[in-house]
Amino acid sequence: MRIGLALPQVGGLCDPTLLTTAIRRAEELGYTSAWVNDRVLWPTNPLVPYPASADGALPTVWQSNLDALDVLSFAAAQSTSLRLGSSVLVLPFYNPVLLARRLTTIDILSGGRLIAGFGLGWSPDEYRAAGVSMVGQAQRYEDTLDVLDKIWSGGAVEHTSPFVTFAESVFSPHQRPPVYLAAYTAEGLARIARRADGWIPAGVPIAAVAEMRQAISGMATDAGRDPAQIGCIIRANVHLADGVPDGDERTSFYGSRNQVRADIERCADLGVDEVFIDTQFSPGGDRPDHYLEQLEDFATLIRPTATA
Repeated sequence: MRIGLALPQVGGLCDPTLLTTAIRRAEELGYTSAWVNDRVLWPTNPLVPYPASADGALPTVWQSNLDALDVLSFAAAQSTSLRLGSSVLVLPFYNPVLLARRLTTIDILSGGRLIAGFGLGWSPDEYRAAGVSMVGQAQRYEDTLDVLDKIWSGGAVEHTSPFVTFAESVFSPHQRPPVYLAAYTAEGLARIARRADGWIPAGVPIAAVAEMRQAISGMATDAGRDPAQIGCIIRANVHLADGVPDGDERTSFYGSRNQVRADIERCADLGVDEVFIDTQFSPGGDRPDHYLEQLEDFATLIRPTATA
């Protein structure tokens, strides 16, 4: 199983020197991939609770957050072998024509190392700021995927929809990166089965990942696709803490270093293609020294085949 890492992008990690150091050291250590997140703002009075925290509070480190696409461009210039992924771009925020152009450029300049990870997002504050309605977000999401597929297929293409319209045009150069989708609902898993190259779960218990992958495989078969062609890359949102009892109630990737390591090894046993590790939201995780320490520590999980 391959091991990746989340690039330093939030809080006290927003530093170009640290980003360069992390990228180059990750390549030396044999990490396979490097990933960015996509946040627009940090509302002081959010309209809805943050779904990934027990109390609904947004992580304060998100008050500082470097732009996802610009960090990917920077990482492309600073690296030679790392695959570069987004986990995930909130797809409805973006004009699909302009996004296709930017992602194509990053993929070309990186030598074909981009992984385009997309999701629907959850924050009405961010939707409002982006000037996009949450009403019909799933339809907008599908439509954007349609536009990207058309542009990345090459030749003269056109598109007409309630969301974006363009006359028959040629978009060149064009280059399609693999598309991975975040999804948790039956509708989202079916979308992966129909049209994605892979799934990026985050915050899903490891035991549930196996069950949901089976569901994707069944739906892919029904859609006439080979389930073996649909990858799975898990985002491990690591929270290091001592004294967390083992058992079914323990959140995946939450606990001591040994517990987190065991969780990652369990992903390998389930046949997951890759796990990428994000320690930025662990206590002290936005300190540069802590980030680099974890970069070294989790590199011991990298197996000799990881860079093959």
